[in-house]
Amino acid sequence: MEWRRKTGGESLNVQEKKGVVWLEFPALSQTGQVRHGFSTRLGGVSQGDFSSMNFTFTRGDHPEHVMENYRRMAEALEVDVHGMVLSWQTHTTNVRMVGEADKGKGIFRERDYIDVDGLITNVSGLTLVTFYADCVPLYILDPVHRAIGLSHSGWRGTVNRMGKVTLEAMSREYGTRPEDVIACIGPSICQDCFEVGPEVVQEFADRFGPSRERELFYRTKEDKYQLNLWRANEIVFEEAGVAKERIHTTDICTRCNPDLLFSHRKMGTKRGNLAAFLCLNG
Repeated sequence: MEWRRKTGGESLNVQEKKGVVWLEFPALSQTGQVRHGFSTRLGGVSQGDFSSMNFTFTRGDHPEHVMENYRRMAEALEVDVHGMVLSWQTHTTNVRMVGEADKGKGIFRERDYIDVDGLITNVSGLTLVTFYADCVPLYILDPVHRAIGLSHSGWRGTVNRMGKVTLEAMSREYGTRPEDVIACIGPSICQDCFEVGPEVVQEFADRFGPSRERELFYRTKEDKYQLNLWRANEIVFEEAGVAKERIHTTDICTRCNPDLLFSHRKMGTKRGNLAAFLCLNG
């Protein structure tokens, strides 16, 4: 494996067990309170465009292959596959609190919810699962109240401050204080790879203010705009009250590593989905 990494981000750890390869944030691993990971394309049984570690049932992959991928990842992370709970993502900022009654939803049982891009829980042994192919995974750990949040934040989620919305949900349900949390911004598309139109630039300028434009965009010689979702999500967390030293940002871009990660911008619809996993230890 030869990873292409971006300067300025935190060096994520590459883990491997029985051929399954995933990424971890040292900041989360060192707490001893959670098990977590961000999947790669390596170690599964899916074939063709889905090769090999695909976690979506909705793109045409064989369901038995997807199920085996979940089993392998669960074994690698040392979590119970029957304790996983899957999101139903539609680029909203809807966050759902999940508990014991939700275990297995999306894998072994039908979900009784839709339009959910974020999940929170304080139940040990319940693994939150969200999906990616360029968008930003947001991992949140409240080590004081022993609660976690895992949210999907594309550009729409980011401009609508999904990180803040998730923190607010955790505050309501568990008493979470932003100053206590560890927030991690996971593997996703980097600024150099993320070209956007002027209408997206305008939305970010309106919501983040003109003073932030230099942090969030640069303009190419071809008059194209490149959006920095990583910095935007850092700003969301900072403005929500998370200390800068407790925000940890990836150094890995999905589009820069197509042999190792799925990327919508690189592959279009002929691809699988990556997944983020987060579980409180017992």
